[in-house]
Amino acid sequence: MAEVGEAGPEAAGDGAAEERVAVIGATVPTGFEVTAAAEVQEKLGSASRISRDRGKIYFEVPARSLPEVHRLRSVDNLFVVVEEFKDYQFKETKEDALKDLEDLVKKLPWADPLKIWELNNSLKKKKTKRKKQNLQRTASKEKLNDGGEEEKDHRAAGGQEDCAPNTAGAEPAADQSAEEMQGEASQNEEDDNEQSEAKNKLHASSGAETKAGDDNKDEGDAKVLKFRVTCNRAGDKHSFTSNEAARDFGGAVQEHFQWKADMTNFDVEVLLNIHNNEVVVGIALTEESLHRRNITHFGPTTLRSTLAYGMLRLCDPQPTDIIVDPMCGTGAIPIEGAMEWPGCYHIAGDNNPQAVKRAASNICSLLKKNENKESSASLGAPLDIIQWDICNLPLRTGSVDVIVTDMPFGKRIGSKKKNWDLYPACLMEMGRICTPGTGRAVLLTQDKKCFAKALSRLGHIWRKNHTVWVNVGGLHAAVYLLKRTWERVEEKRSFW
Repeated sequence: MAEVGEAGPEAAGDGAAEERVAVIGATVPTGFEVTAAAEVQEKLGSASRISRDRGKIYFEVPARSLPEVHRLRSVDNLFVVVEEFKDYQFKETKEDALKDLEDLVKKLPWADPLKIWELNNSLKKKKTKRKKQNLQRTASKEKLNDGGEEEKDHRAAGGQEDCAPNTAGAEPAADQSAEEMQGEASQNEEDDNEQSEAKNKLHASSGAETKAGDDNKDEGDAKVLKFRVTCNRAGDKHSFTSNEAARDFGGAVQEHFQWKADMTNFDVEVLLNIHNNEVVVGIALTEESLHRRNITHFGPTTLRSTLAYGMLRLCDPQPTDIIVDPMCGTGAIPIEGAMEWPGCYHIAGDNNPQAVKRAASNICSLLKKNENKESSASLGAPLDIIQWDICNLPLRTGSVDVIVTDMPFGKRIGSKKKNWDLYPACLMEMGRICTPGTGRAVLLTQDKKCFAKALSRLGHIWRKNHTVWVNVGGLHAAVYLLKRTWERVEEKRSFW
């Protein structure tokens, strides 16, 4: 899997450009690589290869499918692969090893990956423009509802940006373009438009911006790109550090393309991923992680949307399932569930009123974002949020199909000591509301010792089916898939 598409800057005509294949690399939550690969196969029809470096998968897609790639729910960041070396032989001394990396820059097939990068940028700009138009349209409708003839004045003024100062998502343009790419579900008409735009851009793309020193000084309108190199290195047998590799590789990139180095305000981010003897060179396609797509109001322990998706997918939700998150925090799990599995009914709750308020605000932000899209009517979301006591849930016995939740680790929220009482009580109450025989639960915790003890005490209610080891903010945590046994749980005498 050395080259991306067809090597050479003048590789193909219009027909070949349409069918250019890009090798895409994606970072995913560690432990959920198989889940991400299954999503890619299901939605893009592409087989994925899981990297030896945990948290990464690779797959091939036609360049015209880039919009669908950005709508994947399980990936954090995306990049197009320039070249991959599965068994790179590093020289023993630091100087020789770094010199080899410098020399590598001139040998890499940059042309096609840079065209993919250009296409990706053009799609982001079009999305930004479309989002602004939607915001302006929403503001116009609101003004019409409030005051009659104001809509005419708004349209006559050309729908300026400051007409919607209070509309959700009205950030600077750079932030808008990044946010808009964050995996939002789109309608079929928009999908077709984006694919058509991708095809047209591939026809028109000449790669003129990205060629080394192509008359940048002679032509006043030619833009000198700004770039940075980011090196991610794992392994203890390298004679150099990540910073040294990024510095020397970046120097060679600058010399080769005559680009300008800029660590913060860059156009192109070149990635140098080194894992033992595996080396992958890529170009980033995402400006910020796609896991930030749903949450606008953050709490002390906000769960990443990509991890929430992986947990939900693990329990295989079916249409009409009732899915409960009894400790929802900011609502990452139920919001992700409502977006991806609208055929299910999602109930979220928390004992902390501030958490419930944040989750409600995130739901409102999501609904407003959906209203801003080009749709005739907003369908809302199959989701409710309640303040409750996790140990005394206001739900009927056996009425819930799936429970998915992020349990308190005992660090930022709660304590390890309290978990010894909380975990058994939670598992007992979850067992009561969950349907015997078919119910399942997916639970995330870092307090593995306490959870194992609680589970052993309640083995007659819950059976552990699968464990996924994950990294959550640098903490080694586990996601447990539990199946509900047929054992009946004594129904509580409710007090409400």
